[in-house]
Amino acid sequence: MNRDEIQRRVGELGEWFHNINLNGVWTAPNHFLGDYPNVKWRNFQHSIPRDLRGKTVLDIGCNAGFYAIEMKRRGADRVVAIDFDQRYLDQAKFAAEVLEADIEFYKLTVYDVAKLAEKFDIVIFMGVLYHLRHPLLALDLIREHVAGDLLLFQSMQRGSNEIEPLERDYPFAETEVFDRPGFPKMHFIERSYSEDWTNWWVPNRACTEAMLRSAGFEIVEHPEDEVYLCRMKPLSGDGGAVYPAGRIS
Repeated sequence: MNRDEIQRRVGELGEWFHNINLNGVWTAPNHFLGDYPNVKWRNFQHSIPRDLRGKTVLDIGCNAGFYAIEMKRRGADRVVAIDFDQRYLDQAKFAAEVLEADIEFYKLTVYDVAKLAEKFDIVIFMGVLYHLRHPLLALDLIREHVAGDLLLFQSMQRGSNEIEPLERDYPFAETEVFDRPGFPKMHFIERSYSEDWTNWWVPNRACTEAMLRSAGFEIVEHPEDEVYLCRMKPLSGDGGAVYPAGRIS
């Protein structure tokens, strides 16, 4: 396709959230966050190995495919990308076609990952958690069904960035600890935030990190304010509700 054909198709596919360079045609040049997600990716791209030959990658909530394409550029043997929004999937498929990126696309939600019946070396879960009505369940399902080693995670965060050192347990009469800025908190959005009704739960930093640990992930790097690189850890019920989804007794 020439530049005019690409520009026409980009317009036909609707409003893009990922600004991707398709052979000289930018898909979202007027994005309210700037050159997004490039501006974010630059801050943590060093956390992912530059050579992914021999690795498999799953991108959950792939949107227009920015991260899936970047993983293919690093030589990943197999990249699978899923999203439940058909518009985003159509955009991602077109971007991959133009850039000749061999990526498999499926219309699935994070709650459907068991259907893939496969573990991946790297799971990308960027910008999805706060759009979910059941965020901790989503992390549990990822841990049990598709995470083979690394999890690249990002969530919008609001509230305090403090981390409160917590005891393993507190007596029932203890209430003051819940009011501390660094206690894990999840903010519920009943109607809409930033003109987006799909924003449901927004954690503070302490809550993000606590949820990742509770779901069975060890945080190995925090390269950007909202981004975490995690590795799977052995599941245990000692000191936390760390049980794989579907096996809670």
